[in-house]
Amino acid sequence: MAAREIDPRAPEPPYRQIAADLAAEIASGVLAPGRPLPSEKELTERYGVARNTARSALAVLRERGLIFTVTGRGSYVTEPASGND
Repeated sequence: MAAREIDPRAPEPPYRQIAADLAAEIASGVLAPGRPLPSEKELTERYGVARNTARSALAVLRERGLIFTVTGRGSYVTEPASGND
């Protein structure tokens, strides 16, 4: 899937634009539960951003409970929460 263009002049910071793009891919099933996300290196190439920007985007998705990270292995899409909230 082609990455959306990141607009550095937009009011939303680039890392949030990336997080929104990846969240949309998760919601649409492009990135399915249990599947790995692109690596930080792949995200930097895909979006043309610095590694810290990619890392911040992943942190946003982690905080929202959409992904989990395994040190040394990468980040993965979480299973959808059951309706017990």
